[in-house]
Amino acid sequence: MEKIKVIIVDDEQLARDLLRSYLSRDPRLEIIAECGNGFEGVLAIQEQKPDLVFLDIQMPKITGFEMLELLPDPPVIVFSTAYEEFAIRAFEANAVDYLLKPYPLERVQVAVEKAMKRIQSGTGSKEELEQLTQAHDETTGLLTRIVVKSGSKIRIIPVETIDYLESEDDFVMIYCKEGHFLKQKTMKFFEAHLDPKKFIRIHRSCIVNTTQLAEIQQYGKESWMLLTKQGAKLKISKSGYVALKEFLA
Repeated sequence: MEKIKVIIVDDEQLARDLLRSYLSRDPRLEIIAECGNGFEGVLAIQEQKPDLVFLDIQMPKITGFEMLELLPDPPVIVFSTAYEEFAIRAFEANAVDYLLKPYPLERVQVAVEKAMKRIQSGTGSKEELEQLTQAHDETTGLLTRIVVKSGSKIRIIPVETIDYLESEDDFVMIYCKEGHFLKQKTMKFFEAHLDPKKFIRIHRSCIVNTTQLAEIQQYGKESWMLLTKQGAKLKISKSGYVALKEFLA
């Protein structure tokens, strides 16, 4: 039987050591990489295509959820977390397995068996991971940064550097000082998680950073255009115009 390829992603060396010692006892598993942060994790998963990933949620550079958003076709994931409240509610509700730190050998073995069944059945867990990410989004406060992937590079965009955002089918295009980048999120998500004191939805397909507002022009009886400091011309809807007037007042 071909061994199951495993990658461990955790910023704590002791946690990686403990997990490795547990997993190496199972002859069905082969640990092909260990990563100390999410940047390394994304690259390792894309290059080595593991069957199973043990992923820490709380990591300093990019979190486990931010890392997951950068993977178009994630393998089977077992999360690890030290935060019990979120784990129990979200993970169990969405049928995604997790390990609560500090985890004993027996609990890791249970997680491995669950993961093996998913891998052997070929069902994976993409749908459950999407539901879990959505549940996580709903508990997220105001954004301070957005993590995007551009080619082989991972970029962290501070929200204050954003000029505006536009919908692009199932994605949102983020325009900022460094360029423009696609993110697989909805306008509804960004409207709910960007600071309403700084960002305003001027059209169903556009959210603008109000610090970038240069001018509002009327070009028809009930048609308006917003000009940004960077020279972009953005259409304003009727409701967007009302919202802008209230904001500026």
